[in-house]
Amino acid sequence: MAVQIEASICTACGDCEPVCPTKSIVPHKGLYTVKTETCTECDGEADMPQCIDVCMEEGCIVFVD
Repeated sequence: MAVQIEASICTACGDCEPVCPTKSIVPHKGLYTVKTETCTECDGEADMPQCIDVCMEEGCIVFVD
C-alpha cells in the first residue's frame, strides 16, 4: 500500500519531503508526488505515515490501495 498527494490540495510547502524515510516524496511540476513503488506508509518506522502527520492541509495526503 502507499499514500498519494492530492494535487488540488497540495500547497507545495515541502514539509512532507524531508520526513519520508524511503525518500518516496519528490517534487513534480511545482507540487509534490509520491513514488508508490517505494512508499511503505512508514511501516516499521512509525505508527502512521510521517507525511500525513506533518501535512497542514486536511485530506492532502491519502491512503491508496
